[in-house]
Amino acid sequence: MSVAINIKNLSRHFEVHDKKPGLKSSLKSIWNRPKRIVKAVDDISFQIKTGELVGFIGPNGAGKTTTLKCLSGLLYPTKGEVEVLGFTPWHRKRDFLKQIGFIMGQKGQLWWDIPPQETFLLNQAIYEIPDKEYKERIRFFRSALNIKKEISIQTRKLSLGQRMKCELVAALIHQPKVIFLDEPTTGLDVIMQDKVRDFIRDYNREFKATIILTSHYMKDVQALCRRLIVIDKGKIHFDDLLSKLKNGPGSQKTLTLTFKDEVSKKDLKGLGKIIKYEDLRVTLSVKRKNASRVASQALEKFPVTDLNIEDIPIEETIKKLFQGQ
Repeated sequence: MSVAINIKNLSRHFEVHDKKPGLKSSLKSIWNRPKRIVKAVDDISFQIKTGELVGFIGPNGAGKTTTLKCLSGLLYPTKGEVEVLGFTPWHRKRDFLKQIGFIMGQKGQLWWDIPPQETFLLNQAIYEIPDKEYKERIRFFRSALNIKKEISIQTRKLSLGQRMKCELVAALIHQPKVIFLDEPTTGLDVIMQDKVRDFIRDYNREFKATIILTSHYMKDVQALCRRLIVIDKGKIHFDDLLSKLKNGPGSQKTLTLTFKDEVSKKDLKGLGKIIKYEDLRVTLSVKRKNASRVASQALEKFPVTDLNIEDIPIEETIKKLFQGQ
């Protein structure tokens, strides 16, 4: 399988100015503005193969959007090498731009005062899509996203979910080979989030598009991505299969035990870390590999009336990763 995206030692630094509050500090800053360098992206490297759908996550300010902007050519890097489909993105060659799509959940490209279908026609002209292909693609999107009526309604009168579906059409009408999705489900309700996820999954399978997905909703990543890249403070902290993060040697499970009679904390300490303790119920955190053994010990030793074993939410695992655990 060919490589669609290749990043080597990419860095993007910004110079920012600091100022203390108050009039005196404002006057001082006219002649002397303290500045510092922020390393938004700091010497990262990875490859993404053609057709992969990769999750790219991290906390606010981790460097996710900056990386995507470098990959799409919107930003010049401070240093490093980047190739997307064999092109250097910041050269902004027409052949390159016709093969990428960038969807930002908080920034739209639809014209506010006209129906989405007018924006689609504009994009048809920009990307030089023949009439026959354009009509076929519109039919596909109308059916796949169930937007038969919405595309003819003024954009400002559409709901957030309806607008997001039309944004997907506007960004994908030229069938890009590489797609950057930056928080595509932000602000959507649960039902609409599922619909957008289903569409992204189906689109990836149908057109073999290479997709990088950033999202603060781990449900997006778990539902769509096999591979996960975790970035924090501009550095890559994890790049592997999502299953390895969830099921690795340090992964945990929770055991919730309900007792017939009260059991003391002292007696329970040998089983695992106590997360929650009530009169007749306790929740323990134990290593995944020890979960079955600990459950058996609890059943033998204590008057257990109910036992439940669950995976620790992936959000907790990611949080520990950010905290260096």
